[in-house]
Amino acid sequence: MVRPRSRCPTCGVEIANRDNVPILGWILLRGRCRNCGTRISPRYPLLELSTAVLFSGAFLVYESVWVAVAIAALLMLMPAIAVIDIEHRIIPNRVMYPSLVAFPVYLAVARLAGAPVDLLRMVAGFALFGGALFVVALVSRGMGMGDVKLASLIGLVLGSLGLRYVGVAAGASILFGGAGAIVALLVGRGRKAAIPFGPSLAAGAVVGAFWGARLADWYLRTFVRV
Repeated sequence: MVRPRSRCPTCGVEIANRDNVPILGWILLRGRCRNCGTRISPRYPLLELSTAVLFSGAFLVYESVWVAVAIAALLMLMPAIAVIDIEHRIIPNRVMYPSLVAFPVYLAVARLAGAPVDLLRMVAGFALFGGALFVVALVSRGMGMGDVKLASLIGLVLGSLGLRYVGVAAGASILFGGAGAIVALLVGRGRKAAIPFGPSLAAGAVVGAFWGARLADWYLRTFVRV
C-alpha cells in the first residue's frame, strides 16, 4: 500500500504522483505508461472504481458511522483479494493476518463507544463461517487455508451485525461458486480443474453486507413456516 511505490511493470520506472491519481491518472495517460508507452491494463482503474463504490456504499447503507467504517474497510479489501486469487491462486497472509487482528479490536472499541455491534455474534460468525470452510478444507483438496481465513474475516465482521448477515454471505458465496464452476465447465475446463473460491467469497461478502437483512427476512417469510 505504501512501499515500494507503484512502478510500470514493463520499464520499472516509478509512477509519478500526478499519474497515480486513481482512475483519473489512467484516463489522462490514455491507458499507457508515460515513460515507455506500454499499455496499462484497465483492471487498475476498474479495481479503483469498484473499491471506491463499495467503500462509499457502506456509508449510504449504515446509519452508524462505527458500523459503516467497519463494513467499508471490509469491502474495500474484496476487489483486490478477488483479483489476486484469480491470478495467483492465493489470498495474501499479509492482508489476512493484520485484518484478523485489527477488525476485532476495532469492533470491541466500537461496542464500548455504543455502536450497535454484538461481540458474541462476532465470535460466532467467525467460528461458524470460518469453521465450516476449515472442515471443507480438511476433507477437500480444492479449498485452501486462504479461503478459510477470508471466510473467518467475513463471518467476524458481518457476524457483529447479526448471524443472518453471515448466513446470506455464505449462501451467496456458494451460489457464486457454483455458477463459476458451471461457467468453467462450459468453457472447456475439466471437472478437476482448480477454481479459485476467493472471488465467490468476496462477492458473497458484498451481498451480505448490502442486502443481508432483507434477503434473510425474505427467505424466512417465504420458505420457513412457524
